[in-house]
Amino acid sequence: MTDRSRRWRLFLTATLATALAGADEPRFSRPDPAAALGEYKVYTQPGDPLRPVVEDWEGARRRAADPAWDDWVAARRAEVDDWMARRRDRVEWRAGWHHDFVSPRDGSFLIWTADEPGPDTLRSRNDPVTPVALTPTLHAAWVGRFRTTNASMMGEAARLFRLTDERAYADWAAGQLDFYTANYTKFPRLPKPNPGTQMMWQSLDEATILTRFVDAARLLDGFAEADRKRAWLDGLFRPQCDLLAQTRRDIHNIACWQRSAAAQVALLYHDDALWKQAVDGPFGVRQQVREGITGDYLWYEQSLGYNTYTASALMPLFEAAWLAGRAGELREEMLCVQNLILAPMALRFPDGRLPTPADQNGTGRVPNRSNLADAARLFPNPIGLEEAAGRRSWATLVDPSPAPPGDRYVLPPVVSRDLESSRMAVLAADGWQVFFHYGQLTPSHAQAEALNFEATYRGVDVTHDPGTVGYGSPLHKGWYRTAPAHNVPMVDGRGQVGWDPGERSAFSTTSIAAAQPRYGPDATASRRLAIEGGRLVDEATVEAPHANAGDSHHAGLTLHVQGRVEIPESFRADPSFAESRPDPFRHWKDARTATSTDRAEFVVAYPKGVRIRVVFETPGPFRVTLANTPDAPPKRRESFYLETDAPKAVFRTTFEPLEGEGKPRP
Repeated sequence: MTDRSRRWRLFLTATLATALAGADEPRFSRPDPAAALGEYKVYTQPGDPLRPVVEDWEGARRRAADPAWDDWVAARRAEVDDWMARRRDRVEWRAGWHHDFVSPRDGSFLIWTADEPGPDTLRSRNDPVTPVALTPTLHAAWVGRFRTTNASMMGEAARLFRLTDERAYADWAAGQLDFYTANYTKFPRLPKPNPGTQMMWQSLDEATILTRFVDAARLLDGFAEADRKRAWLDGLFRPQCDLLAQTRRDIHNIACWQRSAAAQVALLYHDDALWKQAVDGPFGVRQQVREGITGDYLWYEQSLGYNTYTASALMPLFEAAWLAGRAGELREEMLCVQNLILAPMALRFPDGRLPTPADQNGTGRVPNRSNLADAARLFPNPIGLEEAAGRRSWATLVDPSPAPPGDRYVLPPVVSRDLESSRMAVLAADGWQVFFHYGQLTPSHAQAEALNFEATYRGVDVTHDPGTVGYGSPLHKGWYRTAPAHNVPMVDGRGQVGWDPGERSAFSTTSIAAAQPRYGPDATASRRLAIEGGRLVDEATVEAPHANAGDSHHAGLTLHVQGRVEIPESFRADPSFAESRPDPFRHWKDARTATSTDRAEFVVAYPKGVRIRVVFETPGPFRVTLANTPDAPPKRRESFYLETDAPKAVFRTTFEPLEGEGKPRP
């Protein structure tokens, strides 16, 4: 075994030991979830932020007779009537992966329509003019979305039946369940099927479509006869539950969808054994919530989009439990999931943009008024109730929301927060807001971004993480998940290897320090961020301490800015910049390089008149390269790469708003 292999094995062993440490202890402390994040809630009674769910179809018919509902009901009829008349699923269609439905040019998602795509009918969201050639992979991805949409339409048709008593809607929805029951084992599968799948591409898709199927069956409960309902269970629901139970024996957002779907089947068919397996069993709903939601009420896979996505998996179960009279059994889980929905708002930047830790598709924004309105049926919140008050939806028709409280709600300001449970921190002072992501809790969705930071000044975006593109795009793994796409320390052009929780060493309302002792098999790294006298000061240290004799390591640092850099005349074109560096650097275009000693200074012009002096300091000579790199597509941005000829460096970067120009013009 080589020295490098031995070091790598030691690194992996230490990483696993960290992950397993304290496995017998509660992973996260959440002492009072009902009181947590109370500033974002509406309490139905003292100490209780939950709202019972009802489904009042008799009242819905009275409300639908009001002319105010005419257009909405007509639109639902038209959409479902058109779908029933013109669309049908096909047994011969193979379902593919949603994340493969992307442009081959920039990884952006294609525009999906219900019409089966032809050879040149697909278009990209970023380029709606130029055709994208249809491939078998793209067709399969389209089928996956079509099949899921068809399942949603089954629920829509069943609701129209409950509202109108028109049998055609129930006949179609029940007929679709008959179709999937008769053909469940006949759908073509991948040459090497993914675990937990039969009619879909992955077990997540199998679980999400089961949720839609069982909801349609529940709505048809008074229409379908007992033998027909039993056939759906024996030929479709139970095989799907059995299949899903074989996979995701871990804490994961997909597992939440799987166990939630199975628990909904258990409620509909009064199956106590299935309920116990899905809710109380190993990796059941209770364990998912207990171990997957941090003490800061963030989903532990860290992508903030998974807060909402995981809640979306569990809310249909909570609603079904209320309707079945069993909500009390899931009260603790509901309280924690309510906080999961609300927690990201405390991390938002001034423009409503969310930070982007882990491999989230694009950048999230809050408050998402539509999502909060959806949640308000279970989890009353001021914004959601405001939105629901003027909304026409099935939820507000069968279960009208209470009036929002008082005057129009204003979100509380973002303040500095130590999110050690989630390996993150927020600093907010002197016009600056900084988000620091210093470690990971699981390899799932982790990127090479430990010690990455994002920052705004007086509401202007100074530097951000662009998230990623569709997972099926080569740019996902080839660029957006890599260290050169983030603001991180480097050794030989490489950043974090693997994943690691890291260590937070200090926190105050104006500073945060953390380390990554196992940044890689040959590297340690640390970073301190501080807001001092109106400036943002970053001190990043990186070291490759175990170099073999004759090895020559180069410490480095990347920084991406959202403004225009005023480039000194000393910079020269560097066409060979990417040739001697790791593959992700091939995305750095128009590279220009200069050599500095001890210090290099730049002025970056940002929107709204903000100009910031960026000063890099590190002892001795170092190279600075400025290049053009991919931002969230189709945008690009300007990026710095600093590099020394030593295996260890301390890089001090100061962001100083220029006097008289730090305040944005109106």
